[in-house]
Amino acid sequence: MEETGRPPVLDGSQDAANSSAPLAPGLYLVATPIGNLEDITLRALRILRSCDCIACEDTRQTRKLLNHFGIHTPTVSCHEHNERERATELVAGMQRGQRIALVSDAGVPGISDPGAWLVRAALEAGIRVFPIPGANAAVSALVASGLPTERFRFYGFLPEKSGARRTALESIASALRAETGVESASPPTLIFYEAPHRILDTLADLRGIWGDALPVVVAREITKLHEEFLRGPVVFVQQQMAAQDRVRGEITLLLAPPVHSAASVAAEENLLVVLARLQAEQSLTEKDALKQLARQTGRAKSDLYRELQRLRSSATPRAR
Repeated sequence: MEETGRPPVLDGSQDAANSSAPLAPGLYLVATPIGNLEDITLRALRILRSCDCIACEDTRQTRKLLNHFGIHTPTVSCHEHNERERATELVAGMQRGQRIALVSDAGVPGISDPGAWLVRAALEAGIRVFPIPGANAAVSALVASGLPTERFRFYGFLPEKSGARRTALESIASALRAETGVESASPPTLIFYEAPHRILDTLADLRGIWGDALPVVVAREITKLHEEFLRGPVVFVQQQMAAQDRVRGEITLLLAPPVHSAASVAAEENLLVVLARLQAEQSLTEKDALKQLARQTGRAKSDLYRELQRLRSSATPRAR
């Protein structure tokens, strides 16, 4: 047999030359369009037509996609409230030789959508899992954002409640500062999903933690008719969004944290020294010292207090 130099096809779904061959038994993670139906891949359509069953986050939503492409494969629900129970049934079917496709309402299953539990259950049962690539809001927003793409971190949705959301963002900021070990190292671009009714509050939180000049991008309705990218300092983007009558649609939020050099980290640590000096020299309580420091620096007292708590926490030795 002549050697072609091509790697063997291992995914069971066959290459382009043998696409008419039956699918191998297993779980197929099929990415679906996030807005524009033209973003479905030819391979995804073939898998959806050829599999025995399609497990859907919402069968009604998936049925719209299937009807558009004339696909009549049976569907079954597999969402966040029933995934563990449904996994048992689906794994049993795949052990009998079934081919199951898993889809979310939009994008890649398991990325801020159900799917991870079923994948683990299938792998533990010795079932093969095949990724079928396609549209993804986070990556699509990143490459069009204009922010650095060499390194990035995806956090999914932030907590809904304001206090928990602010705490989560502060923890991320603190972790990035702690990672500053090389002067020239640039922090990764951070990517979040956010709901339209919370985006203004989240932008306000970003201003409080990283300052008004923080570079951010709000990508809204990616691939859809009203696709929009707002790029610039967080204060500008927040003003632009606040001027809209109503914010709608799916939102991906990206930001480029500032580089923290050793000098800037040391300057932050001086807050402990400055506060202690104010208390000692003027016989002030910590609360009054924070008020005075807030007036002198123009910063919110609450922000200074949060920073003080973070610095004290990071200075406390960890138990071994």
